[in-house]
Amino acid sequence: MAELLYQRDVYGQTLVELGRQFKDIVVLDADLSGSTRTAIFAKEFPERFFNFGVAEQNMVATSAGLASCGKTVFVSTFAIFATGRAWDQVRNSVCYSNFNVKIVATHAGLTVGPDGATHQALEDIALMRVLPNMFIIVPCDGPQTREAVLAAAGHNGPFYVRLGRAKVPTIEFKGEFKLGKAQVLTSGNDLAIIACGVMVTEALVAVKSLSEIGIKVRLINMHTIRPMDTEEILKAARETKGIIVCEEHSVIGGLASSVQEVVAEEHPTKVVCLGVKNRFGQSGDPAELLKVYNLTSADIEKAALKLLSK
Repeated sequence: MAELLYQRDVYGQTLVELGRQFKDIVVLDADLSGSTRTAIFAKEFPERFFNFGVAEQNMVATSAGLASCGKTVFVSTFAIFATGRAWDQVRNSVCYSNFNVKIVATHAGLTVGPDGATHQALEDIALMRVLPNMFIIVPCDGPQTREAVLAAAGHNGPFYVRLGRAKVPTIEFKGEFKLGKAQVLTSGNDLAIIACGVMVTEALVAVKSLSEIGIKVRLINMHTIRPMDTEEILKAARETKGIIVCEEHSVIGGLASSVQEVVAEEHPTKVVCLGVKNRFGQSGDPAELLKVYNLTSADIEKAALKLLSK
């Protein structure tokens, strides 16, 4: 059975790893360090940790000031607050000056669960993707979270790393993590599935089920939304009968929109989008919410069969 890990646990541990190596790393949080796991860093490096309370806009503005003085700044809170409440400061204070600020936000997507619509960020990728200079990574599991945080620390400029709340299974044999380079997890030319985050696990289950009835699916883990691996997308567009995009985010402005933009300009093909469609989230069990919003492996399988029938 695949190991289940909290991405945020891995994040906190990786921060400590980085903190021991680099003295210029500082960490900021907005009164949620227990949930985001930046508390792990705060315990070991209290002089390099700053809690801003419920003042996310001040936190992001201060991160820009620290970065202007040569610090590598990690900023954490829930995704809905990091991208929505502090968008003005992310745009004007961080991205405009291309400062070295890494926004690592937790509790993104529907799988936040019982906290409900006000805390379920379904628009955060769209908000970050529209900003010049912003890198965006959506890791699919715990180990990839570590790789994403290390990549963010090792590259200059603003980053948005999107993490969930719940434990997620570890996906084996993903291959090397490279910023901006997708990972092809399964091979096949009948159709392609492009997924990110928690939806990669759901897609893997669907791919296995489809293989049992002779349908060969190419599953692509698009962990980096910006810069996006357009080469892998176009290869899938040319070599398969269509693409299904799976994301725990609005179908507007996120991974689905990114894929559609690439194929529309370079090699038009059928693109089916599985994501949240013109709805807010709601309180509920994470697994039940994926069912209600048609984001389960069964929904992916159904969409695949429908696409191929056409």
